[in-house]
Amino acid sequence: MNSMTGFAWRERAGDGMSVSVEMKGYNNRYLEISANVPPSLSCMEPKIRALVSGFCRRGRIEISVRVKDTNAPLNVRVNTAAAEAYLEAFSGLGAKLGLNEKISLSTLMGMEGVLETEKNQDAERYWNAVEPVLREAAAAFAAERAREGKHTEGDILASVGLIETALGTVTKHVSAMEASIKENIGARFRELTGGTIDENRVLAETAVLLIKYTVSEEISRLSSHLGEFRAEAARNEKPGKKLDFLCQEMNREVNTIGSKSTIAEVTRAVVEMKEALENVREQLRNIE
Repeated sequence: MNSMTGFAWRERAGDGMSVSVEMKGYNNRYLEISANVPPSLSCMEPKIRALVSGFCRRGRIEISVRVKDTNAPLNVRVNTAAAEAYLEAFSGLGAKLGLNEKISLSTLMGMEGVLETEKNQDAERYWNAVEPVLREAAAAFAAERAREGKHTEGDILASVGLIETALGTVTKHVSAMEASIKENIGARFRELTGGTIDENRVLAETAVLLIKYTVSEEISRLSSHLGEFRAEAARNEKPGKKLDFLCQEMNREVNTIGSKSTIAEVTRAVVEMKEALENVREQLRNIE
């Protein structure tokens, strides 16, 4: 089992370029990948999503990529229109104030928008630098999710064991439940007839109620679901959806057993199963 939560961060620097990748995981019903990259490198997003989806199937995953490149070729362009506008404004202000002071070139070049710079973005070069760091972070992220998942798996299977123990209690009391039904029917007939009992009528009514209130089928189905739950958890690394479905089926059987219970021991066992099953379902919300 893998958890859907996790965190990883990796960084690598060399040849005038540093790359850092941060990954965070949260619970989510489906796989949702959010990539935060510099605007100039937005073309990388599909590759990032494709790579990360190979590691994860469920969860909301946030990826942040930072790139600092000191060796990128730089294009510098002078915005002549902006420079002329500044010069005209300074000259007009000087004439209005009666000042005959000329603006220096260094001052003019320092004005906002006069110099425009742009780094040449080589997408393949940047991807070659980002990809290995992204893979390292994804591998560490997957390992963290696996570590958390193993711990959660232990808690889940412990709760499954509690359900199995409580189901054993129910199984032991099936004959007692049937005896209770027979006794209740007999007592009801004696009360209504003043002590005279039609044995055939009692047997017929008992048979009808036993069919209605027997829990043998529910015990069998619940036992089967528990076995399938353990098998799925053992054979599937990412069993979250299947296990959640099995929990729904188990919950249905437990509720039915509870509705048919006629003795206190079975009712207590049903309460224990419902509490353990709720804990399993809560834990499964964090399983991939």
